[in-house]
Amino acid sequence: MLKEFKKHCDSTSLSAVCTQLTELSNQAFCVNNGNIPKWQSALDDVQNTQPGKLSFKPPYIAIDTKADVSGLTRSLKKLMPWRKGPYQIGALQLNSEWRGDMKWDRVKNHLRPLNGKTVLDVGCGNGYFTYLMSLAGAKIALGVEPFLLFNYQFQAIRSLIKEPIKAFVLPLKLEQLPAQPLFDTVFSMGVLYHQKDHKLHLQQLMDVMKNDAELVLETLIIDQQHGDQIIPEDRYARMRNVWRLPSTNTLQSWLEAAGFKHIKLVDVTKTTPEEQRATHWIGDNTQSIKDFLDPENNNLTIEGLPAPKRAIFICQK
Repeated sequence: MLKEFKKHCDSTSLSAVCTQLTELSNQAFCVNNGNIPKWQSALDDVQNTQPGKLSFKPPYIAIDTKADVSGLTRSLKKLMPWRKGPYQIGALQLNSEWRGDMKWDRVKNHLRPLNGKTVLDVGCGNGYFTYLMSLAGAKIALGVEPFLLFNYQFQAIRSLIKEPIKAFVLPLKLEQLPAQPLFDTVFSMGVLYHQKDHKLHLQQLMDVMKNDAELVLETLIIDQQHGDQIIPEDRYARMRNVWRLPSTNTLQSWLEAAGFKHIKLVDVTKTTPEEQRATHWIGDNTQSIKDFLDPENNNLTIEGLPAPKRAIFICQK
């Protein structure tokens, strides 16, 4: 996949940094991780499957193939948990924890057209949205995701696609990308609240954007009635690494302070069990959103904080 990425970069604004990104990715894949043999075995098995045509058949990213369902299921379950999706591969429905199509529905009609654009998907997981960006006509859709398991998931799905696809995922963090104006559209979805320094994250996003490029920022927020922001003392909805939850007004002020312009709040949606749910594709830990909420009041988390609600802002550099 890295060779194909390097070849495809030549015709894009990433050509000057492609070698650097490829070398960093190779280093990331060479870490000492005891799970890699299992993940590589699963990938090897999947790569023996007959590939098919890629399409989007909501809610699924679908691959039209006559693959053996039982064998493919065994292989892909070695790569659990599957958080982002869902996918349909032939007759196999891979129902991930998240219904990514619901978020995409909230985003897609507010975007500038992605056709012919160089697009970045930050913290992309297994690349579900990266595929959708490619299907929307991106010249190249690059996802960066430091968690190696999700990279193996992406490669497994990608190996099942028959025709060349302009979607790639590299095992990198945003801060490893050169601070150069490389991208026409940048997505940061479900990432900001995991950042200890939110100002730095916004600056790093701006640093890789071309002039007048578009940012799509989706993150957890609170209603203004709860104050300007909440800084969880310990966990939030049982997540350990949630640093702060701003109101939409506070988040807008952060974007303004970072230098973004034409800032628009386009959506606020409460997370429901329809969108985030436990399935048999998430492995032994079968808890999901319904387990993270107060059983007596679903407007509160199990810790007594406001229940997850997400906002989408779109703005320009």
